[in-house]
Amino acid sequence: MNRDLIILPYNRDKAVQYAHKWAYSRNPRYLNFENLGGDCTNFASQVIYSGSRVMNYKPVYGWYYTSSYDRTPSWTGVNYLYNFLVKRDGGPGPFAQEVDMKDARLGDIVQLSFSGGDMFNHSPVIVQIKNPVSYNNILVAAHTDDQDNYPLTGYEWVKIRFLHIMGVKQYR
Repeated sequence: MNRDLIILPYNRDKAVQYAHKWAYSRNPRYLNFENLGGDCTNFASQVIYSGSRVMNYKPVYGWYYTSSYDRTPSWTGVNYLYNFLVKRDGGPGPFAQEVDMKDARLGDIVQLSFSGGDMFNHSPVIVQIKNPVSYNNILVAAHTDDQDNYPLTGYEWVKIRFLHIMGVKQYR
C-alpha cells in the first residue's frame, strides 16, 4: 500500500510552551536520561514532538519514543537527531535543514560541539530571539544542566549549528 505524505506546519508556539513548562522539571511520560549520558536531546525531542505530534516508527532510523527501552537513537542522541531531521530518507515526522543563525526561529534546535570535529554534544531549544539576531540575543531552554531563557553565549562551544524545523510529514 502506497500512502501519500502531506506536509503540515510545525507548531512553534506549542513547542516553546512545552519547553518553558518542562525546562526545570521532567515530564513523567519520559525517562530522565541525565545519568545515562544526558537528557538534552530527549528534552529537545519532546519539544519537537509537542510542536509536530507525529513520530516515525521506523526501527533504528526513525524517530520515536514509547518507553525507555522502545525508542530510536535519534530520540536521545544529538548526532542521531541531526541525521533524522536533516538527512532523512522520507517517511512521517518532522524534518529540518541546517541554516544560518539569522534563519533560525522559535522552537528550532541549536546543536553545540564542545570539542570540535563532527561530534556535537548538546541540543538546546530556541525559546526567544531578540533583535538584532546575534548569539547574544538568542535564548534557549535545555535539560541536563537545566536552563530556560538562557543566553546562548552562556555556553562555550567550538562549533555550532542551527536546525530549522521546516515542517512535519504525515500520511494522508
